[in-house]
Amino acid sequence: MSESNNGIHHLKQADFERFVLKSSTPTVVDFFADWCGPCRMVGPVIESLSKEYSGRVNFAKVDTDANQSLALRYQIMSIPTVMIFKDGRIVDKVIGAVPAQVYREKIDAALGGN
Repeated sequence: MSESNNGIHHLKQADFERFVLKSSTPTVVDFFADWCGPCRMVGPVIESLSKEYSGRVNFAKVDTDANQSLALRYQIMSIPTVMIFKDGRIVDKVIGAVPAQVYREKIDAALGGN
C-alpha cells in the first residue's frame, strides 16, 4: 500500500481487507484504470473530498488492471466505480463520473449525517 501526498491510499489486494474491510472508519474506494478518461475526471474530485473529510473518512484507489481479483470480487463492470464501505460492508456506490455533491451526500449518509 502506498499513500500519495493527498492522503489517498493506493491499495493492492493484500492491503484491502486491513485498510477497508477491517477499518472502523468509513472508507471511500475509487476503482479506476489509468487509461480511463472518466476516471481521470473523478480523480481530482476524490482528491478534493479526501481533504474535505480528512480525519473522518479514509480514501483509497484500486487500479482494476493491477488488481483484477478485487474488481471481480466487487463485480466492477464499469469504471470509475466509487464504493463507500462502513464496518466492512458496502453501504453505497456510484458508477461513472458525477459531481462532487453526489459523493458528499453519500459520504454524509455513511457518516450518519455528521
